[in-house]
Amino acid sequence: MGIAERKEKQKEEIRKMILDASMKLFVEEGFEKVSIRRIADIIEYSPTTIYLYFKDKNEILFYLNQAGFIKLLELNGSLLLIENPLLRLHKMGENYIRFGLEYPEYYDLMFIQPAPMEKLAELNLGEWKNADLTREMLKSMVAECMSKGIIKNHDVTIVAMAFWGLVHGLVSLSIRRRFEKMVDPEEVIKTMHGSLNWMMSLFEENIESKTLEIK
Repeated sequence: MGIAERKEKQKEEIRKMILDASMKLFVEEGFEKVSIRRIADIIEYSPTTIYLYFKDKNEILFYLNQAGFIKLLELNGSLLLIENPLLRLHKMGENYIRFGLEYPEYYDLMFIQPAPMEKLAELNLGEWKNADLTREMLKSMVAECMSKGIIKNHDVTIVAMAFWGLVHGLVSLSIRRRFEKMVDPEEVIKTMHGSLNWMMSLFEENIESKTLEIK
């Protein structure tokens, strides 16, 4: 390995150290309470070093969010192989639950912690393309289900938000340990998937009876 390659490898290692340390601190202490100096102390480098890689902690948060959405999109990579849009939607919900349980730190930063969205927009790093892809994928599946009479025609955004709200609520309750008062710890995952299955069964009943009302 030449000098240039070693330097590049070292840069990538430091960048990863910064992101990993920031993730830990943001989740444990809250984004607002963490400073660049605090991150620097954790990785045992000077704050100046961090500024060589990131403009500020808002930019660090942006890249952590992007990394999380990439992982979520990878889980959903095979969805298009499922022909039935309702089954595809169901699988997307299962993938969302799996993502939240396997990557609770990413989930916390992406969907739970308050994020300075206006500050992130000012970074001018481009659109949140990975987040946009995930959202549009969900809306597209809902629209396809409606076009085929599987889900009663309604505002696509409203139905998509209702679906997302269910799985988001389940994951949030789980990683914040709010299921403990209602569900045996060993039954949490089963209960989460059971809740999703129940919602999907409402759509399946609609195929047969056409009586489901979404108000």
